[in-house]
Amino acid sequence: MPSRLRTLAALLGPLLFLLAASCGGSGTLILATTTSTDNSGLLDELVPAFEQQSGVSVKVIAVGSGAAMAMGERGDADVLLVHSPDAVDEFVAAGFGVERARVMFNDFVIVGPPSDPAGIAGGEDAAAALRTIAEAGARFISRGDDSGTHAKEKLLWAVAGLDVPGRAEWYVEAGQGMGATLTIAAATGGYVLTDRATYLVVADGSELPMLISGDPLLRNIYDVIIVNPELHADTNVDAATEFRDYLLSAETQERIDRFGRDRFGQSLFTGDAE
Repeated sequence: MPSRLRTLAALLGPLLFLLAASCGGSGTLILATTTSTDNSGLLDELVPAFEQQSGVSVKVIAVGSGAAMAMGERGDADVLLVHSPDAVDEFVAAGFGVERARVMFNDFVIVGPPSDPAGIAGGEDAAAALRTIAEAGARFISRGDDSGTHAKEKLLWAVAGLDVPGRAEWYVEAGQGMGATLTIAAATGGYVLTDRATYLVVADGSELPMLISGDPLLRNIYDVIIVNPELHADTNVDAATEFRDYLLSAETQERIDRFGRDRFGQSLFTGDAE
């Protein structure tokens, strides 16, 4: 190769590499996921291991499950890891996602101020607890963001036989992720529905003690879904499939089961691959 061509190739090589990366080339995967997988630190455990094993670079976008699925509908992500089963049913039925698989679960809990003005501590019926909070007019902080947690909260209000309080003075919609919503609840003395993992990592138990847990309705299921490449041709389906298989592998399921034990004496998630 003539020296001038070699020089040109040397100059253009890095530029072409950057252009390919910026366009989401085969070595880049966009993961849209819930704030709980990010706030809890689970992704810090799982993603680097996947990147090292696969050579794929993962761009994580942590939002509510509703926002993550909206990204999938638009083709702005390659793969989703979300925890709103009814919404996921609709997402897949509408053809926006394929190769859905269950990955893991944990649970939701209701936490609140140490004074517990509604007197719900120690119960196991989450819907009854929300009804009691409403009757007492005690402050409740909702995520209000179309997340999986928000969807679960709305389900519990329905089971309690109540409409979502909306504009009630004691009901506050934060419009924030789980960590920020817990911070608001602690600062304002409010009750809040939270996933256990984010609560243990983010919250101070003395400021927001756990008051309600153990209700089967509070189970929190996480699914992985590949964005349908037939709708969005630029979906990085190869990397998405590799990431899905990685999450479902026995080794990763064991890593999920172990996560949190050293720090909290309990697993923050339970692997549940089918």
